[in-house]
Amino acid sequence: MADTPTKKRSPSDVPPRAWQRMLSGRRLDLLDPSPLDIEIEDIAHGLARVARWNGQTFGPHIFSVAQHSLLVEKIAAEMEPSIGRAERLFMLLHDAPEYVIGDMISPFKAVIGDAYKSVEKRILGAILLRFSLPATPAPATVRLAKQADRAAAFFEAVSLAGFTRDEAGRIFGCPAISPQALADEMAPASVEETQARYLARFRQIDRG
Repeated sequence: MADTPTKKRSPSDVPPRAWQRMLSGRRLDLLDPSPLDIEIEDIAHGLARVARWNGQTFGPHIFSVAQHSLLVEKIAAEMEPSIGRAERLFMLLHDAPEYVIGDMISPFKAVIGDAYKSVEKRILGAILLRFSLPATPAPATVRLAKQADRAAAFFEAVSLAGFTRDEAGRIFGCPAISPQALADEMAPASVEETQARYLARFRQIDRG
């Protein structure tokens, strides 16, 4: 009896790739991310190259998600000076999934809905576990992160993205923090400088 020919699989039969290879050599599965595939160097590299505000900011360099994360951590400490290692690391990592999925502006996230949020949540959970943080942070930590994030967005909007104070205040609220204390974090910097600063701050906090 003749052998039955093996049917070749067409490209449409192959499941779509759902992982990304990192420069560290890790492969992160977006649908089932493992903490073992996450490295802080990959996060810093990616976030320093992702632009906030879709790149619509003043200055010779982008204002990156890495810079935003440094700003949020500093604002959170201004709001609650007593926060410790876990809370500070969470502030620094709150947008870390964007090293894989990029930064989408809030209006577009609202259009996409739950699909984006579910992927983002799974990746963030894996990142937090990788660095010995609870996959589900305490409600008080999440509230502080949201407050600091909105305050950072206000300052970025006014200083970098062309919003008036009134317009930014209506959208993000007006934070009761002096912008002078944030001057170092607000100046757009080169990718290399930002990546190094993000890594250095992470290691400083992590050492306690």
